Amino acid sequence: MSLKNSNVTSDYIEWNLMLSLVRKLYRDREYRLSLLIGCGSFFGLRISDLLTLTWSMLLDNDKFMLIEKKTGKRREIKINSDFQKHIKECYKALSITNRGEKCFLSRKKTVYSTQRINVLLKEIKSKYGLKVEHFSTHSMRKTFGRKVVEAAGENSEFALIKLSELFNHSDMMTTRRYLGLRTEELLETYDMLSF
Repeated sequence: MSLKNSNVTSDYIEWNLMLSLVRKLYRDREYRLSLLIGCGSFFGLRISDLLTLTWSMLLDNDKFMLIEKKTGKRREIKINSDFQKHIKECYKALSITNRGEKCFLSRKKTVYSTQRINVLLKEIKSKYGLKVEHFSTHSMRKTFGRKVVEAAGENSEFALIKLSELFNHSDMMTTRRYLGLRTEELLETYDMLSF
């Protein structure tokens, strides 16, 4: 929860930086955090939905369904085949025996809280020297969105339409603002001037 009259936001991390972080966390035996950041960035889900994921959802098929907690809307997620290999590696490294188990359990065997994950992300930012100002649970969702727009290249407007629907935004302008694209476009106006 943010303080009244404060402007708290989260920033995306560049895709290659995110991939590197996921690999480093795995190397350092932080399998669940590696998986969490990967899932958040590959699926574009809110943290409340990420925390509902089970191993069965991630391993039994190349896609899964869920009802979003915030919107109550049904959403189908397709799992990238390369990322699913990482999911299997985490599953194996954690010696999971119950595929119905939630993926993001603490050492106390309870599902992490959003607040606890934000604390862990701040620690990760510091430990791995991440060059991102506001790194929080929402950063992963924004990372997903930014990658989709960047990968679309000349078709970025079409990508924004798809993201707007995936994110359940009322219009494309909301998606632009959400991803910070609108601010960047406006600030580019100043670069058009010469001295």
